[in-house]
Amino acid sequence: MAIVTSNGLAHVRLTVTDIARSKAFYDQVFGWPVAADESGAVDEPGVRDSRERFYGGTVYQTPQGTLFGLRPVGADGFDPDRTGLDHVSFTVSSRDELEAAAQRFDEAGIEHGDVTDLDDVGLAILSFQDPDDINIELTAPLS
Repeated sequence: MAIVTSNGLAHVRLTVTDIARSKAFYDQVFGWPVAADESGAVDEPGVRDSRERFYGGTVYQTPQGTLFGLRPVGADGFDPDRTGLDHVSFTVSSRDELEAAAQRFDEAGIEHGDVTDLDDVGLAILSFQDPDDINIELTAPLS
């Protein structure tokens, strides 16, 4: 028997090296409404240490209701081979939407992988990197 009964993911927060750059990127890619934003105060004394001020970061409200946040940290780069985050994946409605996203990425000059079918798990994916080289993935059902 499980210790906790959870009905899903509540939020994810990525640590980023440049909050303004990352915020601009995620605004461009997803355009989600901002639920909380302290990025303009990031350099004020104490803000990076304040949970109440979201550590000088930004929190987005996704259409599913899940929160997605960005938190500014030191200059160390992202490494998916270290303990921690490998990638974050967001759902889209269909494989056609993945193809359309790939085309819009091309138009915006955002590098990305190919749309790839993962038949064994019934998904198609499209991967791209954010400004800190964190792998972001879009996922759609194959059916």
